[in-house]
Amino acid sequence: MITEILTAATAAAAEAPKNQFGFWEAMNQGGVIAWTIFGVLVIMSVGSFYILITKWLEQQKIFNQWKDVRTNFWKAPSLSDGRNKLEKNSAWRQLVDDGLAAEESHGKMTDSLEAHDWMIGSLQRSQDSINSKLSGGLPFLASVGATAPFIGLLGTVIGIYRALINIGIEGSASIDKVAGPVGEALIMTAIGLLVAVPAVLAYNWLQSRNKRIAELMTGFSTDILANINSKGAIKPAATAAAAAKPAAAAKPATTAGGVSTPPKA
Repeated sequence: MITEILTAATAAAAEAPKNQFGFWEAMNQGGVIAWTIFGVLVIMSVGSFYILITKWLEQQKIFNQWKDVRTNFWKAPSLSDGRNKLEKNSAWRQLVDDGLAAEESHGKMTDSLEAHDWMIGSLQRSQDSINSKLSGGLPFLASVGATAPFIGLLGTVIGIYRALINIGIEGSASIDKVAGPVGEALIMTAIGLLVAVPAVLAYNWLQSRNKRIAELMTGFSTDILANINSKGAIKPAATAAAAAKPAAAAKPATTAGGVSTPPKA
């Protein structure tokens, strides 16, 4: 009996009508052009997510290193000692190294270039190189966001064109003749939007994080410049306040015979 049931189920499955209007069927009807456009969109999507992940990792690494700069770097007695507490290949270490190198090279100059102007220019070049590295790949995201919908639209136009050809050949707009090309056209439109929207969102998000990093580096460069020009006397106010806070904390007062006595110095 079980054998008869399995045989009947197999026969029913074999007799079931095959879906001729699915995704793969529509793509196969589109031929080489449809698959080429689909392949281009897939490559653009994979590239966009690759750039999103790699740039996010780079940015997050810089943000994590900034925490070390705030907590450890300015506690060192000098910039030379403080840079040894930073990672060798970090953006913050690069700014410190370039600042110290600019200070050293200025003493070898024979013209009357102001040390302040020379230091500012050197630190600015260092920031520009870091910002340029962080911005790498973002133009690709912008290009994908701008062109992916139009590439999908190209597939849409071709699909509609094929549908009109089938109508002209058959002399009637029967659903079995136009469903495949129209389905292909709609699929291409949807894929183009699915590729473009994440790329635009990723571009804007990464740009905002790069802007925040640039602001932090500008402030850090200003602190480095002030520290060098003051021979180490000037350090960020937040660090100085944090160092002075434990020293300013007083011991709790003791009570003797109901009379409060101040703590001993």
